[in-house]
Amino acid sequence: MSSRWLVSTEWLAEHLNDPNLVVVDASWAFPEDGPTGLGTPYEEYLEERIPGAVFFDIDEIADRKTDLHHMAPPPEQFAEQVGKLGIGSDSMVVVYDTYAPFAAPRAWWMFRYFGHDNVAVLDGGLEKWNMEGHPTEEGEPGIPKPARFIARRRPELYADLEDVRQALKEGSPQVVDARSPGRYCGVEPEPYEGINSGHMPGSLNVHYETLLNIDNTLKSPQECKAIFDAAGVDLDRPVIFSCGSGVTACLPMLAAAVLGHEEFPLYDGSWLEWAGRDDTEKLTISDPVCQKLAEENA
Repeated sequence: MSSRWLVSTEWLAEHLNDPNLVVVDASWAFPEDGPTGLGTPYEEYLEERIPGAVFFDIDEIADRKTDLHHMAPPPEQFAEQVGKLGIGSDSMVVVYDTYAPFAAPRAWWMFRYFGHDNVAVLDGGLEKWNMEGHPTEEGEPGIPKPARFIARRRPELYADLEDVRQALKEGSPQVVDARSPGRYCGVEPEPYEGINSGHMPGSLNVHYETLLNIDNTLKSPQECKAIFDAAGVDLDRPVIFSCGSGVTACLPMLAAAVLGHEEFPLYDGSWLEWAGRDDTEKLTISDPVCQKLAEENA
């Protein structure tokens, strides 16, 4: 697929030594997943990574003044932390995941939210890179040369609790939930302790995994459009993307951007914030989508 927001493994292999390019491993795992094989995402980064890649930890490059998980930090903190990774305002950034690309789009969104549009996701991630026999490296990385990054928030790419509350009340923007149908419908547990599954009344469900091919590349624009259409999402109208904690929502956001809809915001607090409050409404099996799921599992 050709898009300013995606690069192929072939493209990256050809441009890996470009002086202005910074490759970023943004791998992350759900809390209940624990180590994904070799160890934590950072341990796996040390075990195998694309040559020259730096590690972007979404749990560390985050707001330290909230109990919510990996919320976007203040601009000055983001600028300092990515600058220490050798990423400057003039850098071309390519982000990837070890496996399914759901945390790389989160890093992609963060760069865009802080004013840096010269960023793309590696289509297929490290797994596809390896399948094609491209080189990797291991061990402790070198210390990047610090760079100057200027971060400026783009508020149009960010939605908070009140934005979502108002959207659900008025019916616009549409709120799209990227979690699995089971979590959306309240029949599968949430990965966060003390948080029940379910969904916001009026939200629409587009499971992020449905947008991926078997090799973890993004499906074609026509296929992505059909998936949004089937879920009742009209991309010609405003959309707010949500999920469990603001990570997987960024994959359907990326798909929408590839389709030309680049200014939709993320509800950063997502279900973790919404479900953790006493003053928000939650639905489970009453939704027609959930009723169908219940019938299929009966």
